Amino acid sequence: MTRVRITVGDTAIHAVCRDTPTARAVVEACPFTAEANVWGEEVFFSAPIDAEDEAEQKQVVDPGEIAYWVQGGAIAIGFGPTPASTGDEIRLVAPTNIWADAEDDVRALKNAKAGDPVWVETLSD
Repeated sequence: MTRVRITVGDTAIHAVCRDTPTARAVVEACPFTAEANVWGEEVFFSAPIDAEDEAEQKQVVDPGEIAYWVQGGAIAIGFGPTPASTGDEIRLVAPTNIWADAEDDVRALKNAKAGDPVWVETLSD
C-alpha cells in the first residue's frame, strides 16, 4: 500500500494509492512540483505522467477520491461543488481516473488559491 502526501500551499493531504496504472505512474513520477489551479471547490494541477483512460472513470466523485484528468494532464481534488455541478455533487470537468483515496478531509483545501505551490511525494511506511 503506497501512500502519498500532496501539499498545496500550507495544506497537506495524505492519501492511499489504489492499485491502478495511473496510481503507479504518479508514484513513479514522485517527487514533483506544480502550481495550483482552482475551479469552484476543486484544486487541480499538472502532473508529469502518461496515463490512459481507465475503465472505471468517474466524473462525479466522492469527497476524498483523488482523480487524474487524462486529457488535461492534471490531478484533480474535488471537495465541493464546481461550476459543472448540479446541487451539492462534486462534478469534475470530465471523466477521470480515480487513483487514490485521501486519509485527511479534503475540504481543508478550500483555502487554496490559484498559483499556490504544489508538492507531491511518496511516503515510506
